[in-house]
Amino acid sequence: MIGKFNHIINSSRPVLVDFFAEWCGPCKQMPPILKQVKEELREQVRIIKVDVDRNPQIATKYQIRSIPTLMLFKDGEAKWTGQGVRSAEEIKMDVQAQIDN
Repeated sequence: MIGKFNHIINSSRPVLVDFFAEWCGPCKQMPPILKQVKEELREQVRIIKVDVDRNPQIATKYQIRSIPTLMLFKDGEAKWTGQGVRSAEEIKMDVQAQIDN
């Protein structure tokens, strides 16, 4: 998975990664929020989910200490990190600010 993950985040198109776990209550709130973000940003960003329990090497590499955690990557570089449940509007503004840079 780490090879596939690295391939995905090395894209010139920004990639928003949702780090989650099946047992995490707040993580269950994220899918509809991220769906709204995707609907508004469309092709400007790709959104993927990474289960920290199934991919501990990725979680360790990016120092994921609490979930849910969102990270925005562009060209393999982490550009933004947000922790906890956030509104779609808040995520969209933070992601858009990074896309526009």
